[in-house]
Amino acid sequence: MKCKVFIDKNHEEEVVIYSHQRNSLVEQIESLVNSQEIEITGYKEQETVKLDLSEIFCFICENNKVYAITEKEKYKIKLRLYQLEEKLPQNFVKLNQSCIGNVKKIQRFNASFGGSLSVEFKNGYKDYVSRRQLKIVKERFGF
Repeated sequence: MKCKVFIDKNHEEEVVIYSHQRNSLVEQIESLVNSQEIEITGYKEQETVKLDLSEIFCFICENNKVYAITEKEKYKIKLRLYQLEEKLPQNFVKLNQSCIGNVKKIQRFNASFGGSLSVEFKNGYKDYVSRRQLKIVKERFGF
């Protein structure tokens, strides 16, 4: 694979990839480029923090408010989940109606006898995968 970089202050910044097929390298580049464009601002009490997507484990909705969960903190977000879903890069997947998870921060999946699938993140947060999203999640992880 060749790589060319052109520095031109008058041209709009863009990344173009020519590939024979979609592979992990293409997805990593796409994820990196997309994560640079998205700015997520979190609010906690009187504090306003610019959040790095790589530090976010998941986005959840509780009591009609959206929160970003990091290693130790929970920040309120002013965007709705559907708005986040449109903006987030490939390494985020919708798990259910109220949770979008970071694929890189998932520690394990637990299957039950009833066919439901729960997910546990590396920070200990647990949620479930809805039946509606189950097929997408299974395809994403190669189950």
